[in-house]
Amino acid sequence: MRIALIGNPNCGKTTLFNRLTGSTAHVGNWPGVTVEKREGQYKGLKKQTAERIDIVDLPGIYSLSPYTPEEVISRNYMIDEKPDLVINIVDATNLERNLYLTTQVMEADVPVLVALNMMDAVEREGDKIDVGIIERELGVPVMPVSALKGAGIDKMMARALEVPRERKGVSVVEGAISDILPPVIEFYSAEGVSSPLFHAIKLLENDELELERKGAKDAREKAAGVGEDIDLEAAIVDARYKYITTRLAVAKTRAKKDKFTKSDKIDKVMTHRVWAIPIFLVILFAIFHVTFSEDFLYIGAWASLGKGLPGVDELGLSEGMTTFVGIFYDGAVFSPGVILFNMFDTLFSTIMEALGGAIETEWLSGFIADGVLGGLFAVLGFLPQILMLFMWFSILEDTGYMARVAFVLDRIFRRFGLSGRSFMPMIMGFGCSVPAMINTRTLADKNERTATIRVIPFFSCGAKLPILTAIAGGICEFFGVGNADLITYGMYVLGVAAAIVCVLIMRNTTMKGEIPPFIMELPTYHMPRFKNLMLHLWDKTKHFVKKAFTIIFASTVIIWLFSHLNWAWHYLPDEHMNDSILASLGKFIQPLFTPLGFGSQIGAYGWVFAVAALTGLIAKENVIATFGTLGACLIAMGANVGSITGGELLADEEGIASAVAMITATGIDIPGLIAFIAFNMLTVPCFAACATAKAELKKGSFKWTLMFWVAASYVISAAVYTIGAWWWTCSFGRRSRRRQQCSSF
Repeated sequence: MRIALIGNPNCGKTTLFNRLTGSTAHVGNWPGVTVEKREGQYKGLKKQTAERIDIVDLPGIYSLSPYTPEEVISRNYMIDEKPDLVINIVDATNLERNLYLTTQVMEADVPVLVALNMMDAVEREGDKIDVGIIERELGVPVMPVSALKGAGIDKMMARALEVPRERKGVSVVEGAISDILPPVIEFYSAEGVSSPLFHAIKLLENDELELERKGAKDAREKAAGVGEDIDLEAAIVDARYKYITTRLAVAKTRAKKDKFTKSDKIDKVMTHRVWAIPIFLVILFAIFHVTFSEDFLYIGAWASLGKGLPGVDELGLSEGMTTFVGIFYDGAVFSPGVILFNMFDTLFSTIMEALGGAIETEWLSGFIADGVLGGLFAVLGFLPQILMLFMWFSILEDTGYMARVAFVLDRIFRRFGLSGRSFMPMIMGFGCSVPAMINTRTLADKNERTATIRVIPFFSCGAKLPILTAIAGGICEFFGVGNADLITYGMYVLGVAAAIVCVLIMRNTTMKGEIPPFIMELPTYHMPRFKNLMLHLWDKTKHFVKKAFTIIFASTVIIWLFSHLNWAWHYLPDEHMNDSILASLGKFIQPLFTPLGFGSQIGAYGWVFAVAALTGLIAKENVIATFGTLGACLIAMGANVGSITGGELLADEEGIASAVAMITATGIDIPGLIAFIAFNMLTVPCFAACATAKAELKKGSFKWTLMFWVAASYVISAAVYTIGAWWWTCSFGRRSRRRQQCSSF
């Protein structure tokens, strides 16, 4: 049995889908398009039936007169695929608006069950809904449920099994167009078209998809001469709302309540004309601080009194206790994200040391420890922090706050040629560029979609996080300046600023066009459900781990092989890596990055940065994996990497020791390192994102998008290096001159 879920955006459809399917849910793409397709199996009601029930989550839509590709998919699936049952989810707190889609679904020849969702919120507000009135008027089963709390779902599914598998469509607008509708229905019926009533009404509404259908011209001729002076589309819309208002909305009895709801009162602050954006920036910084900070609970008063807190090595603990306490504290209490990272770091370090010591063959030990495990663990070590970042953004979205941010930013985005709706795909880019690009299908204007897709990679995804934290940590440790949190946060802000500037340029030059209106429902604030949040994180974990054990695994193996083979395909030990295939390729492309600060000016081993940037085009996680592999080789070659040992690199899941080894061996300066981060953040995204962009963009546009990514990342990174080097030189130049003047005096 196939059941399709259809409903408005923010009606709780996805929450209901998660409740019904749980761990059986899987995500793919609709055939021929890259819009996300969610399917799963319902595991309940085993005693009542042995029948397998497949649940299909259709994209959220407001109407069956589509304007975006996602809306087209929902309509075509319901009409053409003929599911055994359509469950129309209706937000009971916004009954009239949601029932507009219901009146359209009723016109198709498909079995229908209406699920009145969010009934817990209705009861909390003191309102009442007479479900019997709505069921009697619509003539289909109507069930009250709460997807958020899981109430009424089993009863709804038990009722769903009783719904007959066949049904003829009915319409609430037939009376308004009774003179013109019958001949069109007769024509479609004679042509053997399924759901003739649905198609006839769509044709009279001048629906674009219907007008493209074969025979539509003949059908219009059948209705010629009847109702020529009537705006049929407006008449049909008016008839729907009149029916909803007079026959269905009366089922809801509203309690006397304050003029402003709790959500309204919260919105006075969160959507304030002045404070909304500063609040959003503070929330973003708080998320990064909780996820990445190593000074999460540092007591500032101690520093002001000159009483620095002791480090973990100064506590006089045993070796085992030092390791344990070091997970949570080292002069300050670490943030939850860093604590989880340290736990994984300790686990992976133990595994690598045990395996590395157990293998006596030199090349095999290097291949397993440095080439395979070193690369994989360098990526998997960041899994807790990446998932924590996903979790915070999911919480913001589930509570309804992200919709407010889109509303607030619409006013600003319009100045750059975008609507606030573009913000949602962009902010999704912080998680992963692939679903973010897919989400641009909600944008009606093609130029707006293209511009948004091009700048989505500028919103640094979780895969770029290891680059940021490793280089930022390396800068702080080697140069003794700055704060890793602020550097990481600053690079995220740089990405957002670069996106805004690039959109402004595109929308005022090659992609001029009308800014589409932005209409969006602001859902009521509510607490996210733990189970739904965990299911979301589990999907992200599966995707990340699968990527680590496929693309990244293959990449780290190839990097290790190319760094240990010469052009004659002879094996080279670590100390001769400078003669390898990888080294020669790196030296060949190294001069290209000279304007960016990590090219010819950073010495004989500078090619390692060029190679790391190149491998990042396959998957951004490869950059730090490459650092780990090449860092071990630099030590074996006798390169100057300071006091760092191979054992430290082996245990370096955070990538900071590898970054410090690279800095020491090459002599790269801070502006060059910042430019290296900027280039990897802004350049061509991973292969998966490129494939998605190619599928989403109009034909012939992808090659220009590739050129845009390369040019934008190169120019912005060169600017970062030039400005940074100028400021750095002038700043320290002034200090040097002051010292000379003081000395002379």
